[in-house]
Amino acid sequence: MSVVIADDQEMVRTGFRLILESQDDIRVIAEASDGVEAVEAVRRLRPDVCLMDIRMPKLDGLEATKLLREDDTKIVVVTTFDLDEYVYGALRAGASGFVVKNSGPRLLIEAVYAAVKGDSLISPSVTVRLLEHLGRPSRARTRDAAVRRLTPQELKVVTLVARGRTNHEVAEDLTLSLSTIKSHLSRIQDKLTARNRVEIAAWAWENGIVD
Repeated sequence: MSVVIADDQEMVRTGFRLILESQDDIRVIAEASDGVEAVEAVRRLRPDVCLMDIRMPKLDGLEATKLLREDDTKIVVVTTFDLDEYVYGALRAGASGFVVKNSGPRLLIEAVYAAVKGDSLISPSVTVRLLEHLGRPSRARTRDAAVRRLTPQELKVVTLVARGRTNHEVAEDLTLSLSTIKSHLSRIQDKLTARNRVEIAAWAWENGIVD
């Protein structure tokens, strides 16, 4: 699988390249030092995944993600701080995963694999900050109305997705086949007008489905 790394720090890009290319099936095909370069590289090379820093010159990662939302490339946001105020905006822009830079090599690699499979991986600390950002009172008021939009089984799937489970893990937890889970997710996306599982997770957090 092919990857583009977008980060304004050369040392970070070099480190990510070494981590990713330690895997036999991952190849870094380009690096970008700002958001404009990132958008150009993704549109020119069509990689499977782009690792996108949030704070970059010329064009930040949030705006770059918005510009690439209709492309086939999966965007994994890589942020320095789990307090980054732009993370929630990037999620709404269509990012396929979020990793804090100090999470370690294994999580970075797993995030790339998950994105390619259509799953998402979100650092636990980012999940906590997203929940705090959304605020509990407004979420509590909208929960009952939100729940009525889904069947009980769909609600279980949404809850697990919002907690960062992959399709395989959801299938194991609910003792269902992988194809059944994918069918549930397809119906859930239609009901919620969500483009991907990350937007499903955002809806669950926003409406108090998970806490």
